Amino acid sequence: MKLSAVILAAGKGLRMRSDLPKVAHKVAGKPIILHVIKAVKEAGIEDIAVVVGHGRGIVQEICSGEKIRFVLQEEQLGTGHALMQAEAVVAPEDTILVLAGDIPLIQAETLRKLIKNHRQKQATATVLSVNMRNPSGYGRILRDKQGAFLRIIEEKDANDEEKGIKEINSGIYCFSARKVFSALHSTSTRNAQGEYYLTEALELLKNQQESIGIFLSDGEEDIYGINDRVQLVQAENILRQRKNRELMLSGVSLMDPASTFIDSDVLIGHDTIILPFSIIEGNSRIGERCEIGPGTRISDSIIGNEVKIESSRLIQASVADRCNIGPFAYLRPETTLQEGVKVGDFVEIKKSTIGSGSKIPHLSYVGDATIGQGVNVGAGTITCNYDGKNKYQTVLEDRVFIGSNTNLVAPVRIGENSITGAGSTISRDVPPHTLAVERAGQKHLPRRG
Repeated sequence: MKLSAVILAAGKGLRMRSDLPKVAHKVAGKPIILHVIKAVKEAGIEDIAVVVGHGRGIVQEICSGEKIRFVLQEEQLGTGHALMQAEAVVAPEDTILVLAGDIPLIQAETLRKLIKNHRQKQATATVLSVNMRNPSGYGRILRDKQGAFLRIIEEKDANDEEKGIKEINSGIYCFSARKVFSALHSTSTRNAQGEYYLTEALELLKNQQESIGIFLSDGEEDIYGINDRVQLVQAENILRQRKNRELMLSGVSLMDPASTFIDSDVLIGHDTIILPFSIIEGNSRIGERCEIGPGTRISDSIIGNEVKIESSRLIQASVADRCNIGPFAYLRPETTLQEGVKVGDFVEIKKSTIGSGSKIPHLSYVGDATIGQGVNVGAGTITCNYDGKNKYQTVLEDRVFIGSNTNLVAPVRIGENSITGAGSTISRDVPPHTLAVERAGQKHLPRRG
């Protein structure tokens, strides 16, 4: 029996008070909708359709790399209406998993258990339910005296007794595609919200003597939906706790998990230590036996093994093994450090390659440069790479020694084994094995007063 999934993501999310569609807001480093898609794929489903509406262009762009199909819901007329829009792209013989696009905490294991339960019981439909301490805002599961599915009552339509029920509808279902779409065409908008409820299709199927199952999950937090920014922060905290636990169990040491913020897609090798107040974002990859922090922020960067980074900022940088960075270094996009490089305090590097064993110990700016192996860049060195219109390259060949407070006016090349005198402004190429000095003559004038 083929599996497919329909993710309902057409709503605006008015309580977010945002120009962005709700599912585009980020939690733990990536948009809400991508967390849901990831869980569905990890549950074994590759055939996925996303129902879009408000801000559909933004949602489609976010999901552009996911190999999914999009279905448009022009008017948001309820969950039943949203699923009906996907009828044309779902094969009638499919079993379909239906879920909302605003539940970033959903885990693949929960979905796998639901699918397994649905198949074992050979049900026409199965609803995933949860017993919640505070069920406010959720539809309640009504059971008959034998404990079987009776119907789902939305909170706005429920009486006081029904509102006291703790078992709620998660909004996650498995269906026989042919039968649920047939039932949806018989639903109406005679309810408090004037919408087509997907839950009404369950009641119609039951009245047709179809088998309706309930899978009671113990994962209460899995089904938390995001409706406002308070709930967004709550989901963020849970996802980060999950990530920190996953990393620690895999051999990573977090000195203080409460002050360590690591995005869900980050990979870190064993025996690496992450010190407090560090943020590791995006698709960053960190090797083994590293020491990161305190107070370090790394975004979309690749870090090798045995690297030390203290109180520094890295963006889209590549750092090879055994490099030492910081404190207070700034590695901007397209910076590449080869093995064993030292980048010290208050050094900024942009769009440059630094060869193995080279050192830029402190107080320097290196931009649009290629630096060879074994180079020493003295304190206060600046690559003058911009003339107001264009950027130019600086090349320092192997074993060059740049004296302190040198200005390298690009385009310029310093040949191997050459030295520049401290305080020089070098605007012409320097041949290999050369000392280059450029200074005005020192004058002594009598002091007056």
